[in-house]
Amino acid sequence: MDKNKVKNPVTIIYNDNVEYLKKELAVDASFDLVHLELEHGEREMSLFLVDGFGKDQAITQIQRELIRMKGSDLADRPLDRLIKHHIPYAEIEATDDLDEVVDQVLAGPAALVVEGIDQVILVDTREYPVRGPEEPDTEKVIRGSKDGFVETLVMNAALIRRRIRDKTMRVEYVSVGRRSKSDLAITYIADIADQEYVQHIKEALEKIDTDGLTMGDKTIEEFIFGHHYNPYPMVRYTERPDVASSHLYEGHVIIMVDGSPSVMIAPTTFWHHMQHAEEYRQKPIVGTSLRVVRYAAVWASLFLLPLWYLLATNEELAPAALNFIGQQEEGTVPLYAQFLLAEVGIEMLRMAAIHTPNALATALGLVAALLIGEVAINVGLFSPEVVLYLAVAAVGTFATPSYEMSLANRLIRVALLIASALFGVAGFVVGITVWLLMLVHLKSLGTPYMWPFIPFNGSALKDVLFRTAMPLKKQRPSAVHPNDPDR
Repeated sequence: MDKNKVKNPVTIIYNDNVEYLKKELAVDASFDLVHLELEHGEREMSLFLVDGFGKDQAITQIQRELIRMKGSDLADRPLDRLIKHHIPYAEIEATDDLDEVVDQVLAGPAALVVEGIDQVILVDTREYPVRGPEEPDTEKVIRGSKDGFVETLVMNAALIRRRIRDKTMRVEYVSVGRRSKSDLAITYIADIADQEYVQHIKEALEKIDTDGLTMGDKTIEEFIFGHHYNPYPMVRYTERPDVASSHLYEGHVIIMVDGSPSVMIAPTTFWHHMQHAEEYRQKPIVGTSLRVVRYAAVWASLFLLPLWYLLATNEELAPAALNFIGQQEEGTVPLYAQFLLAEVGIEMLRMAAIHTPNALATALGLVAALLIGEVAINVGLFSPEVVLYLAVAAVGTFATPSYEMSLANRLIRVALLIASALFGVAGFVVGITVWLLMLVHLKSLGTPYMWPFIPFNGSALKDVLFRTAMPLKKQRPSAVHPNDPDR
């Protein structure tokens, strides 16, 4: 059987084509599906479109042009005459597959069925409801652009095109989902990106067999990159076009999903999630200092609580200079239980802050002060040291540039705390060892997650630890195997 053969071809019989489309699109059952019956150039025509996607001005202009037609205008080569002379639109094509017409109409374009023509004309008149590009809340900078990705795929591609005018940049369209038929775009610079990465992503997308992408880009990550029981993100999410563009120049591949204001960057390492655009908007020495502080905050969010617990419960481990460590006032609740309760409380507050309207934000702040604050200390639920060190760890969590990374680190922190409470120093050491082994064995599209620390690359590690001046960055990261390693 020929795979290229269409299942339901457009026939020369006009009424059969119209009835099939009306049935498959359920025009009579859905109020937002529009069927316009027209007659121009002495021929019957039908226009199918989704009311919410059709651009009124474009539809009106097309009808104005069709009104001017005469019967003689369509006497010879009517399809070519319509497309090339009478329908004034840039994005226009024809298809002989009725099933494709159904899919296209539901995706946004309008379909024009013309009597006596065995093809359907598709005109991309769609105009999605869209908000303007705004600075992302999670990736704000003092200096730099204030635009961010939106939920419309075409506009997101344009935001990248504005920054990259390379003729080899590719934005390849893919449709995924049996029912949702979600629009995706794979973006890369062909002269730089490793084609094996591109091919792997394309093949993985083709293998996705599901009704729809319920959670958009996150669902795509789970299908392509796997590691479902690993808390660490296998791709970097960003809502900033400048960040996405800089990664394209390095040889990464961008995956954009229609309906999502964030794009996925692949492949990535652990250290990619520690970068922030603010470091590159300041002088190198200032950017390096910001990076050092950020690294310190991230390490504190991971190791401060279990380490302090060990020193507080095993005073012989603490050197003389750290003899202040420990509980000055013991609470009525065991120390490890205090930490776990406080962790749960912080997580509850985080979720409450997400769901709380702005008008009630002040009230939530008062509740937070009561839950983990002076009142909790006075009643003996928490000791002052627990609140202090938990606050430092929480600040470190919020200082982590990648939201996904911060959530993963929080889980690891709780796991290390439980291991330290159950098995003491041995549990802490074994916990860190297992954590490191897990990260070392992770790979994103074949790229080691802990590169350039393991496997070791001195010059690349220097760029990770210090913000190098851009004129001195001569080479692209070797971990992504760029076709053109020289910047």
